[in-house]
Amino acid sequence: MVSLPCLLRTLPALALVLAVAGCATPGGRPTGVEATVTTRAVGYLAADAVPAILQLVPAPPAAGSAAFALDEQVSREARALQGTPRFLQATADAELAFPAGANQFACAIDLDVEAQHTPALYRLLERSRIDASAATRAAKHQYQRPRPFTVNGAPTCTPADETALRGNGSYPSGHTAIGWAWALILSEIVPERADAIQARGRNYGESRLVCNVHWQSDVLEGRFMGAAAVARLHGNAAFEQDLQAARREIVQAHRAGRHARRDCAAEEAVLKVRPASAL
Repeated sequence: MVSLPCLLRTLPALALVLAVAGCATPGGRPTGVEATVTTRAVGYLAADAVPAILQLVPAPPAAGSAAFALDEQVSREARALQGTPRFLQATADAELAFPAGANQFACAIDLDVEAQHTPALYRLLERSRIDASAATRAAKHQYQRPRPFTVNGAPTCTPADETALRGNGSYPSGHTAIGWAWALILSEIVPERADAIQARGRNYGESRLVCNVHWQSDVLEGRFMGAAAVARLHGNAAFEQDLQAARREIVQAHRAGRHARRDCAAEEAVLKVRPASAL
C-alpha cells in the first residue's frame, strides 16, 4: 500500500504525464497533421530568426490563372495514383511524429536513425523539423488556402487528419519545407549520398500531391522555405554543434556495418512514380 507522503511526492510527476498524454491521440501517438506535431523538443531558432515568409514568397496562384491551371493539372495526375503503391508510400511519408518521422530518409542515408544509437542526428532532425515548420506558418495563416481535397472531394491518404487539415492553410506545404530542409542538412552530413538524399527530398514533397492535401505551388514554395530555414540555421551555434556530431555518428555507424533495415530497393522503385507535370 502506498503511503500518503509517497503519493504526494508522486502527484507532480503524474500530473506531467497526464498533461503530455492529453496532447496525444487516443492511441498515444502524437498527431502528424502538417508539422504541428506534439513534441517536447524545441527548434534551434528564436522567433525573430525564423525566415519572414510573407516577405519571401508571393501570394498563392489565383483562381483562373495559368499557375492555378497547372496546379489543377498536377492534382489530377496525382489523384490517378490513389490505390497504388505510390499512394501507400505517400501515406507513410505523412508521418512526422518521432521516432517514426526520424526515418523518412533512412534509405537515402542508408542508416536507421535511433535516439539510442544516433542521438545527435535524432536531435538535429527533430529540432530542424520545428524550425522548417515555423518558416511556413505565417503564410498558412495569412492566406488560408483551401486544400485540394476540399475542392475536388477525392480521398486523402490520411483521412483521420482531414478535419484538422481543413483549418490549416495549404500554402505553402509544411511537410515539404521539412523534407527539403532535411535533404539539405543530410546532404552536408553524408555528401557521398547527396544525390539520393536530394531525390528523396524532392519525392517527399511530391507525396503531398499524391496524398491530395497540397497543390504543386504549395510544394514548390515549401522547398523554398525549407532552404531559407537551413540558411538561418547555419548561423546557430547549437545547430552547427549537432551537425558536426551527427556527421561523426553516421561515419561511425557505417564503419560498424550498420545500415537501413528496410527494403530500400522497393521504396526507391515506388518513389520513381510521379505526376507527369510536377516540377
